[in-house]
Amino acid sequence: MAPELAVGTQPRDDVFAGNRALGRVAFAVSAASGVSRRARVHEAGALRIRFPNSDGHGRLDAVIVNTAGGMAGGDRFAIDIEVGAGAALTVTTAAAEKVYRSLAPDTSIDVKLKVGASGALAWLPQETILFDQVRLARTIDVELARGARLLLAEAAVFGRSAMGETIVSGRCFDRWRVRVDGSLVFAETIRLDGAIAQRLAEKAIADGGVAVASVIKIPGDEAGVEAVRAVGEGFAGEVGASSWNGIAAARLVAADGAVLRRDLVRVLMALGDAPLPRLWLN
Repeated sequence: MAPELAVGTQPRDDVFAGNRALGRVAFAVSAASGVSRRARVHEAGALRIRFPNSDGHGRLDAVIVNTAGGMAGGDRFAIDIEVGAGAALTVTTAAAEKVYRSLAPDTSIDVKLKVGASGALAWLPQETILFDQVRLARTIDVELARGARLLLAEAAVFGRSAMGETIVSGRCFDRWRVRVDGSLVFAETIRLDGAIAQRLAEKAIADGGVAVASVIKIPGDEAGVEAVRAVGEGFAGEVGASSWNGIAAARLVAADGAVLRRDLVRVLMALGDAPLPRLWLN
């Protein structure tokens, strides 16, 4: 039981730390006779992994569950996934992840993804919803063998518009690194610090949009980009796509999370590298 505090007294750091959520999942998938199966699974703390079914074509589905019901300042989560040679895996989350405000420390999320030769990984978590005064620090590191395939999508919603919620200020740090055979092929770091609402209102950033997403596909080419562009007026928000050096990428900005989700589904279907998780279509 935590010690009682006098009225007006700030909680001690050790008491605060003792109430933070920790979670880690680490698992590997291997291929045998054309079917992808779990090779090893480790779960700790608030994170769990479930494998509801195979898609019938050799691909395995995985769903990450956060039993803590959200993330707050000082929480630390780690995800480590390895897809073996020739295996295929689609990963999503059981629900949109919520990251609440922090009084000081960051919410830390560390994602490591590794895909072997001829393996395929679709990393498709549902959107992350950020609350006012959030402090989020996330890193995504991907290691691909030559010949591996990757489809990676991440979406963030800055406040739930339908609930009348907005983000005025906070800190959001997001770093992606993708390597193929040890060589860096994609690097991106986004940092919004301080007056987030003011920055999102700038035309060169989000032009007033509060929901954003990024998608990368490796290998990707101009054909995939043209398929995205062909959706045209079917997008309710703003969507841009481009390709270079075997990578295809799309950026999305929308007025709210519902619009973003619809547009993101259209982008992923246009790229057509992996079937969408059933949870995305409910």
